[in-house]
Amino acid sequence: MATFEEIKLACAMAAHEMNRIYCLAIGDASQAVWDLAPDWQRESALKGVDGVFAGNGPGASHESWLAEKVEKGWTYGPVKDPEKKEHPCMVPFEQLPLDQQQKDHLFVSTVRSMATALGYEGGTVPSVAVHEGLSVTTRPA
Repeated sequence: MATFEEIKLACAMAAHEMNRIYCLAIGDASQAVWDLAPDWQRESALKGVDGVFAGNGPGASHESWLAEKVEKGWTYGPVKDPEKKEHPCMVPFEQLPLDQQQKDHLFVSTVRSMATALGYEGGTVPSVAVHEGLSVTTRPA
């Protein structure tokens, strides 16, 4: 059985890779694979996993990400530029283009699915899938 930290790391890695692959599909090749991603990006994914474990959905996940970025000095910019700490997604969730909102939906669903697949039974990870009328959920600790 995986430890909580192993589950959290696996969820962050899976969500990061899902985001990277989605970005490639929409024409954004700027994301590095997990092992080559900068520390700040991996730390952000791990914080995002904590948020999903606490019950964040896509909108709340984005708002947490936005608050973290603001705290670290990031501002809005027309293109993502880590050196200038600028990002085009530095807006409220509702103002994001739909393709960018989809990244938050994919992040949350990937974390929930991975946590369930690994047998995570703690926290408040909500229902992650419905298959043939059966809801797959985790049990509170």
